[in-house]
Amino acid sequence: MNTYNSAIRAGEQLTSDKVSYDVSLPNIPAQDFLITEFGAVGDGVTDNTEVFRLAIAACSEAGGGRIVIPAGVWLTGPIILRSRIELHVQAGALVTFSRDFDQYPLIASTFEGWQVVRCQSPIDGDQLEDIAITGEGVWDGNGEAWRPVKRSKMTASQWKSLVSSGGVIEQTNGEEEIWWPSQSALEGNAVANRMHVEQVRDLSAYEGIRDFLRPNMVSLRRCKRVLLDGPTFQNSPAWNLHPWASEHVTIRNVSVRNPWFSQNGDGLDIESCRYVLVENSVFDVGDDAICMKSGKDAEGRELGLPSEYVTIRGCTVYHGHGGFVIGSEMSGGVRHVRVSDCTFIGTDIGLRFKSARGRGGVVEDIEIERIYMKDIIMEAISFSFFYANQEGSARGSDIAHEVTEETPVFRDIRIKDVVCSGADTALLVSGLPEMPLDGLVIEGYRVSAQKGVQCSHAKHVRIADLQLTVAEGSLIELHQCKGAELEGIEGTGADGRLLRITGHDTTGIVCRGEVADTEGRQISIGPNVRSGALIRQ
Repeated sequence: MNTYNSAIRAGEQLTSDKVSYDVSLPNIPAQDFLITEFGAVGDGVTDNTEVFRLAIAACSEAGGGRIVIPAGVWLTGPIILRSRIELHVQAGALVTFSRDFDQYPLIASTFEGWQVVRCQSPIDGDQLEDIAITGEGVWDGNGEAWRPVKRSKMTASQWKSLVSSGGVIEQTNGEEEIWWPSQSALEGNAVANRMHVEQVRDLSAYEGIRDFLRPNMVSLRRCKRVLLDGPTFQNSPAWNLHPWASEHVTIRNVSVRNPWFSQNGDGLDIESCRYVLVENSVFDVGDDAICMKSGKDAEGRELGLPSEYVTIRGCTVYHGHGGFVIGSEMSGGVRHVRVSDCTFIGTDIGLRFKSARGRGGVVEDIEIERIYMKDIIMEAISFSFFYANQEGSARGSDIAHEVTEETPVFRDIRIKDVVCSGADTALLVSGLPEMPLDGLVIEGYRVSAQKGVQCSHAKHVRIADLQLTVAEGSLIELHQCKGAELEGIEGTGADGRLLRITGHDTTGIVCRGEVADTEGRQISIGPNVRSGALIRQ
C-alpha cells in the first residue's frame, strides 16, 4: 500500500486566523498497470481511448493503483478517473487529446461560477476520493481546435495564418474581430446564455452548439484527497486546472502553459475548495494564472461554498492577466488564504482582486508576503470592484447604491514585503462607495512605477515602510477614504506632492513621523475635503 500522509513538511503547520490545518494526500495502492499491456500504441495516430478505459477499470477492480504511461505520443479521448487511481506520465510521454468533439459527451458541469452544460473534460472526475496525476510527462489538450481567438491578441502574421487554416470570422463594423473554429461555435455564445437563463437542463438541447461548449482540461468536482505532482499541463480548450467543491487538494511541481492569446486560458482556478496547498509550480498562460473563485451571483450565494484554508507558495508566473487573483466570481466567499514567496514576471497585473455589484459574497483574512515582481504591464496591486465594465469608470463612481446581499465585501487583507521593478501603477484601489474596501494593510513595499498609489473608496487603510519611485502624478492619492495611516513613506511624486487627498467624505487621514513633516514634500488637500480630515502625528 502506498500510503500518503500529509502534504505538509514534517514539523510544519499551515495556519490561518490562528487555526492550524493540514492538507491530506491520497491513499493509493502501490501496484502498477502499464497502458501498453492493454494494447496502447504511442505513435500519435492510434486512438487509445478504449485502452485508457480498460486500464483504469482493471486498476479500479483490483482496488486501485497507478496507471503508467511510458515515453511516446499517446492520442486519446477523454479520460474518466475513478477513486484510488494515479495517472503517472513518465518523462518523454506526451498525452494529446482528440480533436473529435463527438468523443466528448455533454455533461452537467461548472464554468465561470455557474452550473452549466459543457463537453466532458479531457481529464474528468466527479465525486472521487484518492486520485493523483504525477510524473514528468506532458498533457496537451489540443485547445486550438476549440478556442475562439481575438484578432487583437495576435500579430498580423499569426492572424493571417490562423484565418487561412479555415474556421469562421466574426466581424464588427466590417472589421475582422474574432476567429471561431466553426459557425456553430460562433452562434453558441448567445444560445448558451439564453438557455442558461431559461434553465434548460436537457443535455440533448445543447447538441447544436457542442462546438461552443469547450471544456476545462482537468475538471475535478466534489473530490477528496487530490494530488497533482510533476507534469506539464498545456494547451487547454478553456481553463487548464479546475478543482471545484473539493477538499484536501495538493498541486506541486507542475508547469501550466497556454498560448498568450488563448481565450479563457486560465492556469489554475481553485473554486469552492478547502484545505488546498499549491507550491513550487510555474505558470505561463493566456488569462489569470492562479485564481480563486466560489460561484457567481445568486447561484453562487445559494450554493454557499467558500474557498478557504488555502496556501500558495513558491510559484512563478510569467504571462497572465493576473499573477495571483481573487474573483471576479466569489459569491460564495473566499477566506483564510496565505500566499508567499512567489515571483511574477511580465504579468498584466501582479496581485489582482476583482468583483462587481451583483456578486455578493465576502472575501476576508487574506495574507500575502514576499512577492517579487518585474515588468508588470498594468497595476502591481489592484482592487477593482467594477469588473466587466459595470457602472463606474476604472476608478469607480462616487454614487452609492443600496447595500444588499448582492454587494461584494472585501476586508482584512494584509500585504507585506513586496518588491516590484517596473509597473504602470503601484497600487490601484477602486472600491464601491456603498461598501469600501475595509482593512487593507500594506507594509514593506518597494516599487518603481509610472504612477503611484491611487486609492478611492477604502477605509481603515495602513501603508507603512513604502519606497516608491514614480514618473507622473502624486506619490499617493486618496479619494473618499475614511481612516488611513501613512508612515515611513520614502519618495516624492513627479508633481512634487507626497500626498493628494480629495472627496467630501475623506476623513481621518493620519500622517505619522517623517510623513507629517512635509518640508519639500507637499500635501495637497482638495477644496471639498472637510476641515480636520488630515491629522499630523
